[in-house]
Parts: sequence; structure tokens; C-alpha cells
Amino acid sequence: MKAKKIMLPTIADAKKFVEEASRCGFDIDVFYNRVTIDAKSILGVLSLDLTRVLTVQFQGSDERFEKFLDSISPDTAGKAA
Repeated sequence: MKAKKIMLPTIADAKKFVEEASRCGFDIDVFYNRVTIDAKSILGVLSLDLTRVLTVQFQGSDERFEKFLDSISPDTAGKAA
């Protein structure tokens, strides 16, 4: 099981995240506190507090998806600002 921290500060970022997750053939979950959301559900993702750091967990492997996650990690966002 892989886990990565991400931030989705805008609705456009959340939409892009769901699009990228939907391309993967394995389950992907997003966690915040005790809430678990299917990453392929736009309504579920938008129901999260997008001002917080979220945790993404997945078991499959997809290089494109993992590069996308790296691009929206809190560490990357802090460097871009």
C-alpha cells in the first residue's frame, strides 16, 4: 500500500485529481481525519476540507498518476509559492 500527502487548494485541482485517479485501474482512497473518500468520486472529493493536507492511499502502480501526486504534494506547493 502506497500513501502520499497532497493538497487540492482549488476546485480545478480537485477536478484534475479525480480525472487522473479515474484513469487508474485500481482503488484509490483519500483520507482526512477519520473520513475516507473514493478518489474517483468528484462529489466525495469536493466534500472534503480542501484547505487541509489530504492523504492518498493506493495499491496499484501508475507512473503518470504518481508523478501527478508528486506535483500536488504540500512540499511542491510550498516551493512554488
